[in-house]
Amino acid sequence: MDTTQLLKGVLDVAVLAVVDDEDGYGYDVVRRLRAAGIDEVADASVYGTLRRLYAAGALTSYVVPSDEGPHRKYYGINAQGRAMLEAQRKDWDEFAATMTRLLRTEEGR
Repeated sequence: MDTTQLLKGVLDVAVLAVVDDEDGYGYDVVRRLRAAGIDEVADASVYGTLRRLYAAGALTSYVVPSDEGPHRKYYGINAQGRAMLEAQRKDWDEFAATMTRLLRTEEGR
């Protein structure tokens, strides 16, 4: 199944959930999403999502110098982002329950 379209609908909440666990820079967030099983996520999509969530006021950012290359811009979640995440978690739970009921196969069918 091609999950590309599904991913577009849930990337914001996935990024918020990853950053809620621990602040991270762009590629770090990409790696954590992939480690969680979201293998088809494109780097550019995550970077764009981080910028969009930051512009929307859901994330903070700060720069950390790196000895191994350019400075890294880290993103952290703030109160507005946590409220967005909680609302999206509730929406997801309701949607997933509806889809589970819809797709459940009963014995004998």
